[in-house]
Amino acid sequence: MSIIIGVDIGTSGTKAIAFTGEGVVTGNAYVSYNPLVGAPGYHELDPEVLFNAVMTCIEQVVKALPAKIDGISFSAAMHSLIAVDAHGEPLTNVITWADARSAEYAEALKQSPSDNDIYRHTGTPVHPMSPLCKIMWLRNHQSHIFAVTHKFISIKEFIFYRFFNQYLVDHSIASATGLFDIYKKTWYAPALEAAGITSDRLSLPVSATHVIRGLSTAYAQQLGIDAQTPFIIGASDGCLANLGSNATKPGDLSVTIGTSGAVRMMATQPAYDKQERIFNYILTDELYVSGGAINNGVVLLKWYTEHFLQKPFSSADDLTSFVQEASRAPAGADGLIFLPYILGERAPVWDANAKGVFFGVHAGHTQAHFMRAIIEGINYALYQVATSVQETVGTIKHIYASGGFINSPLWLQWLTDLFGKEIKVINSDDASSVGAALLGLQALGLMNSNEMASIFHVQQLYNPDLTLHARYQLYYPVYAGLYNKLKDDFHTLNNIRLSAL
Repeated sequence: MSIIIGVDIGTSGTKAIAFTGEGVVTGNAYVSYNPLVGAPGYHELDPEVLFNAVMTCIEQVVKALPAKIDGISFSAAMHSLIAVDAHGEPLTNVITWADARSAEYAEALKQSPSDNDIYRHTGTPVHPMSPLCKIMWLRNHQSHIFAVTHKFISIKEFIFYRFFNQYLVDHSIASATGLFDIYKKTWYAPALEAAGITSDRLSLPVSATHVIRGLSTAYAQQLGIDAQTPFIIGASDGCLANLGSNATKPGDLSVTIGTSGAVRMMATQPAYDKQERIFNYILTDELYVSGGAINNGVVLLKWYTEHFLQKPFSSADDLTSFVQEASRAPAGADGLIFLPYILGERAPVWDANAKGVFFGVHAGHTQAHFMRAIIEGINYALYQVATSVQETVGTIKHIYASGGFINSPLWLQWLTDLFGKEIKVINSDDASSVGAALLGLQALGLMNSNEMASIFHVQQLYNPDLTLHARYQLYYPVYAGLYNKLKDDFHTLNNIRLSAL
């Protein structure tokens, strides 16, 4: 029996699963961590904490297995950046996708003639999330660090350098940097020029199925594995979530809601969007993933619970309680609409200065209405991205859900009602680690695409209430028009706020 470990390195925790060639999860481990306390707009993690989390997860899974593993394959969050010195030691913390400090550089680049060219070639919308904008910020605000940086890398590259003393980046992670040509699969010179660097300060790009052996003896002993165990570099968490939730065919849409959220569809070529609403990232040499991520998912439930309800929010039970209370309000929240841009927004507006708005408040609204409006605002945001994907990539035929929200049947039903299409749940909420394991099995020749299709089974199926779908279709255009009406005011407010600090 083939056994491979799939590791997913996220911004709130690292997960490892043991996955068989028959599609059975035989072991798992999880280590959580918190962002470092920093200035407003900063979102950083300690690279040593993440490295230790990866080690702990692999070690725990290996110890619990009855058989030798065939390999270890990796998924990781996109857009992270670490500056390291000539010895591979970090000069900065991990600057994550949620870090917005480079907003002014992203905005300046968006207004320049280079914007469309960089988006078209790299597939990454210009936004503070991207390493391109982060490097621009470092060059101007921490020039002493910028000057002595040997490599600008992601967290996965940092871990692989520790393991193998090589700087390698998979095409998938590279394609989310804003620095990589997704057509030629090389670093893109105009983007490098904008960042003020040359390609020798970045890692060597390799395919997502790239296999490397020769783990250092010390790490092999600590993990309890053979030093020649194959490590598959893998891909990004978003792309692998499609693979792990079986959203791989034309027309298959993957919808994920965790701390943040995303909508994605696979294609055999990038889908250029003149309005620059969606991204185009690489999964493998033959497959691209088009879609958009939103900043504001379950994090909004936590924000509202802790700051308004004055209660802790730390578990799946807290999420269930929130949704249950929200269900006391009707679909559409009696005309209360929430623009969920508390943390700025990525797709489809790509505006770090966007703000949250409760719109349509009247005297009949209760706590439950506000809570329902928050969940519906997240749903509307994903629906808006899905509309952009459908207009650019192709018709949505099937929808697959993943992420922590699948443990809430009510939330899934409300999303189904909004989309007006059935939504399927495959396997579990660990779609990215499952996707990493599946990619690893393919890379090692232990599974082909036909065998992969046979391991998926629908665990839950949600059908839409078309009456409620019609109600949501009346409210949605109001939601969709709010940002464009308010965006200038958002930027004005942001400038006033910054001048007062």
